[in-house]
Amino acid sequence: MGGVPLRVVSYNIHTQRDDTAALAEVVRAARPDVVIVQEGPRRFRWRRKCAALAESFGLVVGAGGLPALGNLLLTSLRVRVHATSCQRFPLTPDRHLRGAAFAECAVGGARFVVAGTHLSTDPAERPAQAVLFREEVDAARWPVLVGADLNEGPGGAAWRTIADGLTDAAVAADRADRLTYSCAEPRRRIDALFVDPRITVVDYDVVDTPQTRRASDHFPVLVDLLLPVTD
Repeated sequence: MGGVPLRVVSYNIHTQRDDTAALAEVVRAARPDVVIVQEGPRRFRWRRKCAALAESFGLVVGAGGLPALGNLLLTSLRVRVHATSCQRFPLTPDRHLRGAAFAECAVGGARFVVAGTHLSTDPAERPAQAVLFREEVDAARWPVLVGADLNEGPGGAAWRTIADGLTDAAVAADRADRLTYSCAEPRRRIDALFVDPRITVVDYDVVDTPQTRRASDHFPVLVDLLLPVTD
């Protein structure tokens, strides 16, 4: 298989409320090029907190944080970030404000866009958020990879909207039976990585170890990809 290798982690880190040493150990052990974080820093001194989180992982901040309402994109020095943007979904009264982060990147001879989001826990609110997010994804000029905590499993309306026309990495690797939530009692696959069909899924794992069970209430999704070389 030809292409440029890229290792990606998508991870809901539970606002760092758990074992932060274990969290750093988990990510460093994975040696990712890109980490798509849900529930990252989004409040007071968020820039400093995002930088400290990235440093604990051995990475740098690419995009997100407060402007993306806790969605954060981190990269290794192997990846160059060319442009970034953030999205905020409309606020439903008495609900949690949510959004998304985007980064246009390059690695080797490949250009790609990373997108990350964390959808509402409210099933009435999620579908509209998914539509708005998907509009931004569809506007990307390079092959896209999407990491998300969708707060619903495959077959839900929001899941279908985001997955439409993209490759579900778990399905491509024949590992859709690997559950991501919760670490205490795994029962649902609500965390996913979707990629442009031009991107090859080489390997996929939901990392279930003693460290990941201490690090967050979600398991991290770890995916190896091959990116198409940009003409």
